[in-house]
Amino acid sequence: MLKRIFDISFSFIGLVILLPFFIIIGLLIVIDSAGGVFYKQARVGKNNIDFYLFKFRSMRTGADKKGLLTVGGRDSRITRMGYFIRKYKIDELPQLLNVLLGDMSLVGPRPEVRKYVDLYNEKQKQVLSVKPGITDYASIEYSNENELLGKAENPEQVYIDEIMPEKLKLNLKYIDEQGIITDLKIIFKTIGKIIK
Repeated sequence: MLKRIFDISFSFIGLVILLPFFIIIGLLIVIDSAGGVFYKQARVGKNNIDFYLFKFRSMRTGADKKGLLTVGGRDSRITRMGYFIRKYKIDELPQLLNVLLGDMSLVGPRPEVRKYVDLYNEKQKQVLSVKPGITDYASIEYSNENELLGKAENPEQVYIDEIMPEKLKLNLKYIDEQGIITDLKIIFKTIGKIIK
């Protein structure tokens, strides 16, 4: 209950404060490339239930049909504005709306697409016992995931065999340690990582 109050309060305040910034980013996205301002994608949430996650659009329209993973720092599907908003994690900010709606928390395991969730073993499925979040231990540890995948001969296989299991270990660590103090620590670490 306390976590939900925390989520509602900070997501609402964040959306109100960031509204003028959202409008500017939205205009720049539309000017830069054809398509809408926002991108929504089905992700798997708490109790294995799908929901739509919101982001600022950073790719050309229809780019997700060419693959779900973003590979390398110079994926040709990413727009010029997309490189900028991804670098500073600005594309993730609309997920404050997901938090307000109750699909997500500020902190929690990052929600995955169904294709990869279907590969989880029974222990890994425990990450679906809590609401997914905008940031978590794995987001901080693997902030350079795109670059790691860009160096791989088979990015999807590397993601499935190496990166995803390690991220899930960190997700399970969060579940064991979850609480307001842990959430605040992760939020400050995330901000520090972005600034750095």
